[in-house]
Amino acid sequence: MAAKLTVSSAQENFPEVFDRAAKRGERVIVHRGRNTRAAVVPIADVELLERLEDAMDTDAARKALEDPRTIPWETIKKKLKL
Repeated sequence: MAAKLTVSSAQENFPEVFDRAAKRGERVIVHRGRNTRAAVVPIADVELLERLEDAMDTDAARKALEDPRTIPWETIKKKLKL
């Protein structure tokens, strides 16, 4: 489970918060009041998220290419006022 800190605590202790994520692989959730505002996470988490997003985009593109329906270029030009 990720540690939870207030914004002010995260600001006051940022070097420690950074080390928790960068060196120890921990996630730190930052909140203001009852609202979660941000997270400090290891770069490996960000890289994984980017790979997942890329895979989802690739899947969506493949599905779009398999769609037999097409839109005539003239229709597109009219919609885009080209």
